[in-house]
Amino acid sequence: MELRQLRYFVTVAEELHFGRAAARLLIGQPAVSQQIRRLERELKVELFDRSPRLVRLTSAGEAFLPAARDVLRAEDSALAVAADLAAGRLGVLRIGTVTALGDRLGLILDAFGRQAPEVRVELVALPVKERLAQLADGRLDAAFVRGAPPEQTPGLRYLPLWRDELLAAVPARHPLAERAELSPRDLAELPLRLTERRNHPALVDLVLNACHAEGFEPVPGPPTGSLQDTLVAIGTGAPMWTVVYAGNAHIARVPRIALVPFASPGLSLPVSLAVRQGPAAPRVSRLLAACRPAARAVTSDDQDS
Repeated sequence: MELRQLRYFVTVAEELHFGRAAARLLIGQPAVSQQIRRLERELKVELFDRSPRLVRLTSAGEAFLPAARDVLRAEDSALAVAADLAAGRLGVLRIGTVTALGDRLGLILDAFGRQAPEVRVELVALPVKERLAQLADGRLDAAFVRGAPPEQTPGLRYLPLWRDELLAAVPARHPLAERAELSPRDLAELPLRLTERRNHPALVDLVLNACHAEGFEPVPGPPTGSLQDTLVAIGTGAPMWTVVYAGNAHIARVPRIALVPFASPGLSLPVSLAVRQGPAAPRVSRLLAACRPAARAVTSDDQDS
């Protein structure tokens, strides 16, 4: 059995057409048919039902397909390790990050460092589309993703970790700053300063949908720069509001700003760790192991506070 035979088989199984499979593989159709026949003779089973108009998997072909894919993914993993060796990167874990992970990221990196002290971690901040593209092609080993996973991400899987709660940031001298909690409706009269949707679609959609659910369109505030600039502007006392991740509240605290929780059920975004499908490299498995207790520890602290 040869790897190319498995690759041809998987491609035909996905296309259910020998001509289209050959086009994808950039080879002639007779070569694909010949190699599939050789594979079937070696396995002593028919993998496809063939007719002039229809190609479909037999029951044996359906059973064999997951195993064939596993072998090809293992080949990809081996090639990735070889590329890392050639580039001197075997002892490096490259992680795509999102903003405002707060204490959780520190806990994860500390736990990972105890498990794999020989591995150096590189954190790479990129927009989500580029982050996932670099993960898919092997330039990143894993990536944090905030919000619902994108629908079109072939070859990736998403492991849920925790939810990031949001707080409302209002001027400390505004009457709303005295509240124990707020609903979006309480903020309807104040202009909302929020990043552009292209920068963080999950966050913008969450906040705007919460406002719409309570029957109002938020008043747009002045254009925003960085979060820190926005908070400084709100701290001048101008009647405006924005949102801040609770995990980053200690960093976001600036003079004359009040951070107020949203009333139950609150506003929050899920955070997951994206990895490539197939067997995980040892350093990625260690990262996964480091994420789980760190997420539980911070969640527990949040509940106690």
